[in-house]
Amino acid sequence: MLLSEGQMSDYKGAALMLDALPRAKTLLGDRGYDADWFRIALAERKITACIPSKKNRKVPIPYDATLYRQRHKIENMFGKLKDWRRIHTRYDRCAHTFMSAICIAAAVIFWLNQ
Repeated sequence: MLLSEGQMSDYKGAALMLDALPRAKTLLGDRGYDADWFRIALAERKITACIPSKKNRKVPIPYDATLYRQRHKIENMFGKLKDWRRIHTRYDRCAHTFMSAICIAAAVIFWLNQ
């Protein structure tokens, strides 16, 4: 997991997490991750990119729209995490404390949904 500053662009975050990516067949990402260098880096790792093209891309790159619809599960998890007031308002100033709160909240959410 990578905890970045709130205003960091998706490109910078993707560059930081590239070396830590686990083995996967496909990466689901939103339009913020649509960059040629990122797609090339994923292809070098034999990971298929399921990322829709940005609106300003002259030649859109095709993607699996059916698979992309599964991204809502990721967004739902972020929504559930933000139900926790401590995480939503970012009470913790230290990154490690904030990350700990996220991990505890994720564990409780997972436990409650069993």
